[in-house]
Amino acid sequence: MAAGRGAELLRSPMSSGRATFMELFFDLAFVVALTRVSQRFAGLSDDAGWELVTGFGRTLLLFLALWLIWSHTAWITSRYEPEHPLIQAVVVGTMFAGLIMAVTLPRAMEERALPFAAAYLMVMLVRPLVVAAGLRGHPRRLVPLRLAAWAAASAPLWLAGALGPDHLRLPLWATALAVDYLAWTLGWPLPWLGASKVGRWRIAGTHLADRYQQMFLIALGESILVIGVVFSGRDYSGVRAAAFTVAFATSALLWRIYFHRAGLLLTEAFDRAALPGRLGAASERTHLLIVLSVLATSVGYELVIDQPFGPARPSGLLFVAGGPVLFLVARMRLEYEIFGRVTSSRLIGVVVLLLLTPAMVRWAPMVGLCVVAGVLALVASLDALRSRGRPLEVPASPIGREASDDRPAEA
Repeated sequence: MAAGRGAELLRSPMSSGRATFMELFFDLAFVVALTRVSQRFAGLSDDAGWELVTGFGRTLLLFLALWLIWSHTAWITSRYEPEHPLIQAVVVGTMFAGLIMAVTLPRAMEERALPFAAAYLMVMLVRPLVVAAGLRGHPRRLVPLRLAAWAAASAPLWLAGALGPDHLRLPLWATALAVDYLAWTLGWPLPWLGASKVGRWRIAGTHLADRYQQMFLIALGESILVIGVVFSGRDYSGVRAAAFTVAFATSALLWRIYFHRAGLLLTEAFDRAALPGRLGAASERTHLLIVLSVLATSVGYELVIDQPFGPARPSGLLFVAGGPVLFLVARMRLEYEIFGRVTSSRLIGVVVLLLLTPAMVRWAPMVGLCVVAGVLALVASLDALRSRGRPLEVPASPIGREASDDRPAEA
């Protein structure tokens, strides 16, 4: 029967919902990539005005390209059997391409543009064709073919940006990346076939939740790596040791705030969702913001440990205060996705940080980081007070509920 051909690639009901060692191995390439992203951000600390804006935009574009590769891979292993040799080959091949993107990333907007774009297109264009070939006659093969068709549409923009004049690279790549993200949002619609939105895909929701939690921990691990490398590479002093300590405490607070209730119950929320794909699509965007916020905060650590009482720079404040503000905003979004509400503690933290930001411009970097750590400690304390003596709440996501038309999930 045609529907049975290639069905061995699909996840079976007996397949483990936990992430495999292969996927953890795959994440190692993205440890390198995230480190390179934070290094590019840190290089903007002396920029101002338009140079800061364009430099931030270039680095953000590269990060978003990496994120699309990682998130597509997480969905593949949540949708197909990760222990199947073909899927494992796909994951290892993606890891190699991701490593190429990571090592070329520091100069990806300059002379290493072509290998970066080639590695990206290898994943976006060739990988879905390999999966479609493995599915053979199965009806689900139309989904990877959609992905390949849209990747082929944006590929000329990526190649033109890599091979063309330097001043056209940013607008061409930004347009290409916008096409790729728009395709993801719309469900890769094609003439006569319509769209296949990820919100209605059949996936292993608990596996996808695991992968999002792991990526958050990888980003936190990158921040710890930054703290250790910067402090060990500088002259030891009391003020630098103090900055090192406050930076570590800040990362610990980010971990605490993320996993308090909502982050801890992410897997259970996916278990309870009638349409886990819909919750997964929303959570993917939320974790993009969370990972970006942790990277930005880690750049702030580097700047503060380097010169704890150096001159205050607005560009540095973008990372020292901007990263934690973005984290709290994204964490509020995560709480809504899990419980359908937002508690006041994170909102208080965002308001306090925004009110103090104008004063931080005049304060030494060390003072600013201490203020950020104090506000995060306040948020964590309010969370602890609210939950004291109360049992864990039951997730009640408003996003993963069944659609009003009661249509079943798509293949």
